[in-house]
Amino acid sequence: MGPKVFLFVGGTRPEAVKLAPLILAMRARGFAARVVATGQQPHLFGETLAAFGLAADDDLGVMEAQPAALLGRLVPVLTERAARAGAVIVQGDTTSALAGALAAAYAGVPLIHVEAGLRTGGRDPHPEEMHRTLIAQIADVHFAPTAAAVAALAGEGIAGDHVVMTGNSGIDALLWMNEQVRGAAGALMEARFAGVDFRRPVVLVTVHRRENRGAALAGVLEALAVLGGEAEIVLPVHPHPEIEGPVRARLAGAAGVHLFAPLDYPAFVWLMGRASLALTDSGGVQEEAPALGLPVLVMRGVTERPEGVASGNAMMVGTGRDSILDAVRGLLGGEGLAAMAEPVLPYGQGDASARMATALAKRFGGLV
Repeated sequence: MGPKVFLFVGGTRPEAVKLAPLILAMRARGFAARVVATGQQPHLFGETLAAFGLAADDDLGVMEAQPAALLGRLVPVLTERAARAGAVIVQGDTTSALAGALAAAYAGVPLIHVEAGLRTGGRDPHPEEMHRTLIAQIADVHFAPTAAAVAALAGEGIAGDHVVMTGNSGIDALLWMNEQVRGAAGALMEARFAGVDFRRPVVLVTVHRRENRGAALAGVLEALAVLGGEAEIVLPVHPHPEIEGPVRARLAGAAGVHLFAPLDYPAFVWLMGRASLALTDSGGVQEEAPALGLPVLVMRGVTERPEGVASGNAMMVGTGRDSILDAVRGLLGGEGLAAMAEPVLPYGQGDASARMATALAKRFGGLV
């Protein structure tokens, strides 16, 4: 029959970032780890895996982020491999993660959820909050990154040895990659972003969430257009038409604003190390920025990552033009920036993947 195979199902860049350290840790312990790419973000997922020396073993090529389409491809794959599958491992709250969880349940394969227990306590962000809540009802093992995540799961009746607090594997990936982009690689990055004047304050911006489209996005873009006269605005543009179209229509050619295609993970990590502050609606950036001592302003009304706010490294600012302007100017022109720039690790110490691999070895058998 051969050894049990652990099937990692994912399709987006954040999934690749946070699953890669665990895949490497599992293989280092002698486990067979197979990567199943859904096709949700085909270029970004593959490119990010490659940055860690990894590649997908199965590529489903489903270009639609629809659970039904993904399920139609995933269930036969997992059913075929069910006899040898130790478990299916999914991360976070994407459509790929939900489809992987459902397919595991249909195939009768144990499910491991990485980054379990994140909650806002409401309906937003939609559909991510719904996805991670549904996955929690299916998973056999929940790897919760923080005490707050453990408590959220306990509030839903999920506790005991099914839940393991590990820290977030995204911090493992970040700390490793931050080392890689120094030295000679850093010089290449300098050339890549030669148009950005790093003598001025640099505001690294990401915006992509569904709830931040339309009128909310318009407020963000108006603020950025003004801030371009006061700082360098570096914005990797999300390719979704409802984001890319308005962003380029309002900001292309604007003074002080630098629009880039989606960046590979090494380039983004390098930029975080050079920026003065981050302005974002991304969950991953909320976790990564404090670890690098990068103050982060969160363009959302709620967050499932309160630890950064509690540590003083993150601040909720919403998407209103004036609230963004006030927050950015207040930091760039005052003493608050230095206080927020003390590196902290509220989301893990960089050993989350080792903790997860050890827990899986104890549960499924293997080298601890």
